[in-house]
Amino acid sequence: MIKVANLQKIYQMGDVQVRALKGVSLEVKKGEFVAIMGPSGSGKSTFMNIIGCLDEPTDGSYMLDNQEVAGMDDDELAAVRNRKIGFVFQTFNLISRRSALRQVMLPMLYNPDAINAEDKARAALERVGLGERMDHKPNELSGGQQQRVAIARALVTDPVIILGDEPTGNLDTRTSEEIMAIFQQLHREGKTVVIVTHEEDIGKHAQRVVKFKDGHIVSDQPIDSPLDAMTVLAKLPKEEEQ
Repeated sequence: MIKVANLQKIYQMGDVQVRALKGVSLEVKKGEFVAIMGPSGSGKSTFMNIIGCLDEPTDGSYMLDNQEVAGMDDDELAAVRNRKIGFVFQTFNLISRRSALRQVMLPMLYNPDAINAEDKARAALERVGLGERMDHKPNELSGGQQQRVAIARALVTDPVIILGDEPTGNLDTRTSEEIMAIFQQLHREGKTVVIVTHEEDIGKHAQRVVKFKDGHIVSDQPIDSPLDAMTVLAKLPKEEEQ
């Protein structure tokens, strides 16, 4: 599903060159659930932006679903993002004046081939447990509910891959587990899921953890028994359910 070879990214900061990625090679197979981890400045966010077609590599190859992405222009990258990638951000990136339903419909407004946009948006919100919150605006929703809207928005175009950039970074323990339960369910349904996280416990929900440091991959390890979010939720003390 994702195959990068010798991926490099150099940022020019005045007279200084910053090498964010230094020849990264990695393959993520269809249907895998992978967590990308590493300290600040390790290159993990740069890597996520490139595989999410939000940025372009300076050098190297990037194959997404058997299509070469490196070297595409902005319009081509936007088309790939719209058709193949669902992105979930730490800060939700919702529009304050739009209802949950309208937020989820947005990706389809940029796809001339999209049909039944409202029906699909309603179905996506039902899928993440927000069937009764479709008309609510972000300031009428909790942080966890806002992230569910963001997940529904990522799902509505039926992408082949779901990318999460610190998707639990602004959430408490119980809400984080609820969000990870959704990601795990999507994975069980066959979606390829890649998340960036700095939280060790969140990374343990994946099948595989890839760790970055100083622009390199320093480890790539399978997790034999990933944490099951529903099991964790059942064991949380009652005071965290409020």
